[in-house]
Amino acid sequence: MQCFIHESAVVDSGALIGANSKIWHFCHIFASAEIGSDCVIGQNCMIGNNVKIGSNVRIQNNVSIFEGVVVQDNVFIGPSVVFTNVKNPRAFISRKNAFAQTLLKQGCSIGANATLVCGVSIGMYAFIGAGSVVSRDIPDFALALGNPARVVGYVDKAGDRMEFDSNNQAIDSFDKSVYELRGNKVVCIG
Repeated sequence: MQCFIHESAVVDSGALIGANSKIWHFCHIFASAEIGSDCVIGQNCMIGNNVKIGSNVRIQNNVSIFEGVVVQDNVFIGPSVVFTNVKNPRAFISRKNAFAQTLLKQGCSIGANATLVCGVSIGMYAFIGAGSVVSRDIPDFALALGNPARVVGYVDKAGDRMEFDSNNQAIDSFDKSVYELRGNKVVCIG
């Protein structure tokens, strides 16, 4: 029950990496970072201080996750996704005490080259399309696209688009859960 760390990766003393996780080429994991079990951190990634990453998370190549970001279990982060942690950065003003928390909830997916402005929350099983710019919270199961990202529909746990019937209900293609659309909120009803 060990993790794999490629010889070119730098893992600072104190970093916690869970069992069966893999850290690939040219990564840097900072001292107070926590990575759960069964994660894959792709080539050329940086996991900053105080970053918490759950279990079974997939982070593709060229992603820097800065302090202030929390990633729950089963999250997918595509190649070259961009995170920020200060809303109004200036090179000549230190704002390290002003990091805004960004939360990626259970099972969500962030497409390649998306940008997440700090302080947003991405809902459970939500799907952010490639290249989107997220500047506000995205609800559970939402499919959000564009710049700025807007909700254009809803997806199930498998990432398939939900089709709601005349009773505003849909069945999950992954586990057959039943959902109901109430306004702009998807609620599991069975």
